[in-house]
Amino acid sequence: MSARPRLVVAITGASGAIYGVRLLEQLRASGTCESHLVMSSSGALTASQELDMKRSDIEALADVVHNVKDIGATVASGSFQSIGMVVAPCSMKTLASIAHGMADNLVSRAADVMLKERRRLVLMARETPLNLAHLRNMTSVTEMGGIILPPVPAFYTRPETVDDIVNHTVGRVLDLFGVEHAGLVKRWEGITKRPGEPGS
Repeated sequence: MSARPRLVVAITGASGAIYGVRLLEQLRASGTCESHLVMSSSGALTASQELDMKRSDIEALADVVHNVKDIGATVASGSFQSIGMVVAPCSMKTLASIAHGMADNLVSRAADVMLKERRRLVLMARETPLNLAHLRNMTSVTEMGGIILPPVPAFYTRPETVDDIVNHTVGRVLDLFGVEHAGLVKRWEGITKRPGEPGS
């Protein structure tokens, strides 16, 4: 294994490309993990629309870049060691491919590897409302050992900006892999009682 633990980051075509980009930025800034990026064509298109970022801009944030069509890439094999994979964001198409073991591109193949090797797989599923197919696919992935982590805002942190919301969610993802970070997550410290309130 490399000197640093490896984390695979996939960006697919769902709205929320900022989550994958921010994750790569944090991994680059901390230097704690070697990032391996797999980005679909739809993911690149969405990032262009939402963030005005070119594919090359996003790829420059990763340590290693893999072509989504390259089924022979290192991350397609269980012998390639890593601490896991995050799909950020995860489209419903990608979710369905993973749930049904399609392995029809490098994103779903790498995810399949994580499941068969019992490594951590986190899917930042982005869709609303959800139909029954979406829910069943989420259940299937969960039963196989994956983690469904929809990017839901934590309002107890009283976010003031979109960045606050994005950072908190990305920090919670990094928590799941035991990757250290600073300033992303406002930790819950319980409800503060005010003088005169019941129980104070």
